[in-house]
Amino acid sequence: MTVQQRFFQLDDQWCIIHLPERPNGFALFIIGDTNHFVNEHTSFWIEHKGRRNLLDQMLEYGYTVFYSHLYGRHWGSSKAVRLAKQLIYYVLKSEILNNRIYILAEGMGALVALQLLEAMPKQIRAVVMLTPCLDLRAQLEYEKENQFFYKRMVKEIALAYDIEEANVEKAVPSLLLIPHQVPVKIWQLSGVTHYPSSLHCRKYEQWMKAMNDRVLVVYYLPEKNYQLAQEIIKFFRKYNELP
Repeated sequence: MTVQQRFFQLDDQWCIIHLPERPNGFALFIIGDTNHFVNEHTSFWIEHKGRRNLLDQMLEYGYTVFYSHLYGRHWGSSKAVRLAKQLIYYVLKSEILNNRIYILAEGMGALVALQLLEAMPKQIRAVVMLTPCLDLRAQLEYEKENQFFYKRMVKEIALAYDIEEANVEKAVPSLLLIPHQVPVKIWQLSGVTHYPSSLHCRKYEQWMKAMNDRVLVVYYLPEKNYQLAQEIIKFFRKYNELP
């Protein structure tokens, strides 16, 4: 399979578009977790074996895949959301694609995905989340169990939100609960994870049940990672026929 990729910058942040050999006309926006990165030569999704496998399978099925460094550990900041919107519009303008996109958000990236669901639900076809962080306030409280991680997270949030560290606890938002009708499927890693399901996906699923019956959480084991790409593609393909 021949895949072209193009690196470029928006607001001084490196971004990348992966162009498949046989495009299916749909775009997939990846929003990564805290370990996500893009520079002028490579990215986390190119370097990491498991993510590379997932990326390759998405490209094999014809998805045009794009993502950004997005200021690194942004923790769902308004600046990151603004750049995400800018990137979506740029890609849709520069490539021949259906104007409703798919989103794959991992960990912290789900904080941006939630805000995109609020701001532009009609441009989102379906969303996949992988062990997401959805409630930043609850996650910060959870990190207090380990002062090293807590202090690091406070510093990261202060930097991302451009506020003083002393104001972080008051400033961080809780779970953003906005009604929408976009299909969302969450794959939550079973067992002990950095983002416990009780704080994030389970709470979100329960609240959304009353207004969107297409929000679903499924649990998977680490050894089933190799099956994940096929399951995600199967989910996305259900919504290819939407207008």
